[in-house]
Amino acid sequence: MPRTTTSAAPGRESVSRPGGPAPRRPRQVGRTLVRILPLVPAVLLLLLFMAGPVLWSLYGSFTNAALTGPNAQNPQWIGLDNYSRLLEDPDFPRSVLLTVVFVLLSAVVGQNILGMALALLMSRASGGVSALIGGVVVSAWVLPEIVAAFVMYAFFTGEGTLDQLLGLVGVDGPNWLFVAPMFAVILANIWRGTAFSMMVYRASLDDVPPELVEAAQIDGASPTQRLFRITLPVIKSTIATNLMLTTLQTLSVFTLIFVMTAGGPSNRSMTLPLLAYEEAFNFLDVGYGTAIATVMLVVGALSSVVYIRMLRPGKD
Repeated sequence: MPRTTTSAAPGRESVSRPGGPAPRRPRQVGRTLVRILPLVPAVLLLLLFMAGPVLWSLYGSFTNAALTGPNAQNPQWIGLDNYSRLLEDPDFPRSVLLTVVFVLLSAVVGQNILGMALALLMSRASGGVSALIGGVVVSAWVLPEIVAAFVMYAFFTGEGTLDQLLGLVGVDGPNWLFVAPMFAVILANIWRGTAFSMMVYRASLDDVPPELVEAAQIDGASPTQRLFRITLPVIKSTIATNLMLTTLQTLSVFTLIFVMTAGGPSNRSMTLPLLAYEEAFNFLDVGYGTAIATVMLVVGALSSVVYIRMLRPGKD
């Protein structure tokens, strides 16, 4: 039988590749560019309005910038002097401690636990009761922050709403903003921010498979056991996400505390945002105030890393 031969075109070599022909890389690159192109405007906006101010703020923390005087027009580079001042400033460690207490009690504990409790109550209540609870709680969240701050000031101030209510039962209430300023602002922030956690947890509870709950109930598990062994593990990622969001939001709370106490009395409610504001705009030391703000940024970033590790798949 005659042998059939195939001749390759001049200048080309027939190359046999296992598994089929080689992919066309130019076409793949083009498809990748088409997918990435719509994201370019968003990335540019993020770099302009987020990364830009952060980098400029970081640069300012290494200068002696001020609001008035020669340093306002021509700030000089001073290196780590502002951060060295932080270590020597007695107000800074106290502000760090107050900020940690404020975030832990009002966000991590208060808003999350109360939000989860309200979400569980709404999931088991009738439609009318659930709508009533949601409307009452959300009403505090939809108020502008400045309005909510004045409402809380009127509630806790001397002879304010709380003292009037205590007077109805024969109790002479003190000026809570003077006697217990951190207690007042913590309760105010819980009242203000619980609605967000409640709505997040209310939505996540609908994702719990009912057959798991029913199987545990048939096996004799109590409501508490079903909550801690089924419901909470199923919505673990939602809890971690909500913890991260409430922590970052509470870390930057300024208006609420500024209106209620302005950091006083005697700096007993001076959290880091208020300390940065006081140094930058009351004492006109913008560089030092920016250094405090940079520390807040680092604390927030470290908190985000911790929560993101909690969100990793397979993380128990």
